This record gives sequence, structure tokens and C-alpha cells, in this order.
Amino acid sequence: MNDDETFEDEVSRDEVALSPNEAADPQEIVARMIPPDLLAKYEVHSYRSAATILALSHEGLFEELCDALRDFAITETMIRTAGGNESEIPKLLSASLRPKEWRETIIRGDLKVEKIAKRYVTTSKRGKPLAKPRYEKMEPEIITRAKYLDGHKVDYVKGKVAFDLEWNSKDQTFDRDLYAFSAFAQTGVVDVGVLVTRGVEMTEFIKGLGPALTKSGKIEMKDGTPRTTAAKYGASTTWMGKLLYRLNAGRNGACPVLVFGITPRCVVER
Repeated sequence: MNDDETFEDEVSRDEVALSPNEAADPQEIVARMIPPDLLAKYEVHSYRSAATILALSHEGLFEELCDALRDFAITETMIRTAGGNESEIPKLLSASLRPKEWRETIIRGDLKVEKIAKRYVTTSKRGKPLAKPRYEKMEPEIITRAKYLDGHKVDYVKGKVAFDLEWNSKDQTFDRDLYAFSAFAQTGVVDVGVLVTRGVEMTEFIKGLGPALTKSGKIEMKDGTPRTTAAKYGASTTWMGKLLYRLNAGRNGACPVLVFGITPRCVVER
């Protein structure tokens, strides 16, 4: 380990999966459900039959997402410029989806549970032993957990489909997204979730770009030398390797999840 390499960095690299495991849907099924032009443009993976559910049960919403992904195109300058997940890149999909009423959505709810028990009765009301003891139903006990669901948020929801984009946040953001997807699915609010993030191919592509740029377009400096663009996209940021690691482990819970990885084929002229 290098002197400037932290334990966190080392662990972060270990928590990476470059391909789906047996928990994912077969790629031949994905290929039947996803339009060929999107398969050529993105890295695509499906878990818990997400591609099939989206394409067959939510055809109109699927087409809206496909159209947004077809129109999605970024430049090298966008990639190099500071801004993280507040950069121009997420705004491109917002421009396609917000006018079609894909809305930021939060769910809240209390959990009400009826605890129903039976007692074993061996004597009559007068206290005499019963020849044949019996079970007697008791009054239910109502247990309420206020705000059992509170604050789970998804950036884009329409109908019963959830959608989110993570371009360059801390990778723990995926845990929040997948937990929210699972909560939305368990409560019947959505049937399927869709996530877009940087694909595996983008890692090498970004290494080949020029120095990082400030928001004003100037070369970003660090310790007197230009900062590389790759330095902005570290081991602990949101990219496909970090997402597949979580999906392979089942962190999406009950929610089917379809994943699109942004590749260099989404990059157009500067």
C-alpha cells in the first residue's frame, strides 16, 4: 500500500464487481427486452426480471425512458468540469423527464400491527375444571409504529416506475437508492426501479481525458500541478462496479432493478 493510500481506499476497491452474478437475469432475456440501439449505447443489466416487467407491464413508461436514454449525450468537457452530481450531466435527463411528469417522490407511513393471540382455557367461568380444555381468542392488541416509513425519496417516479441517475456521488448513495427502491416496492408504490450510472468502460475512457476543469472552465490545479480528470472519479464514487457489487448481494431487496451503464458511446464531440 502506498503511503498516501488509506485503508478506506483499499477496502473500497475490494467492494467492486465488474460483472453480474447468478442473481442477475440472463443476458439473452435482457437482449430480448431492451431495444438494440440502447444495448449498443449502454451497459445493461437486469435483476429480478426488471427488464421484462418494465418492457411488458409498463410499456408507455418504458418508451419514455428509452427516448430519454436515446437523447442522452455528454461531452468530454462536461466530464472534465467540476460539479459532481450537480453538474450539467444529470440535468440532461431532467430536461427529458420532468416535462413528462416524472416527479421527485417521497413516501411516508405508519405501521399498524394487530397482535392476535389465543389463551388456553382449562376452567369454566365459575372456576370448575373443564373436561375438555380449549383455546379462546383474545381481544387483538394494536401496535402502531409511527413514521415506520419516513423520508424515502426517489428523484423520478411516474406510475409504478422509479428512476434515478448517479453520475459521481459517494458510492454509499447507492445504498440509499436501493433501500428507497425496496421500500417503494414493498409498499406497492412501484413495481420496478431503473438506475443509470457510469459504466465500466468509462473508467479507462476518463483516464485518457485532459486535466480537470473548474466550473469557470479553467484548468483545476492541485499542489501547483494540474489535477487529472480521473482524480475526480475515485474508487469510492458511483459507478457500475460499485452498483453491481450491491445488486449481486441483493441489496435491492424486493425491488426489481434495471441498470444502464453510461459508456464512451454516450460521449459526443466536445
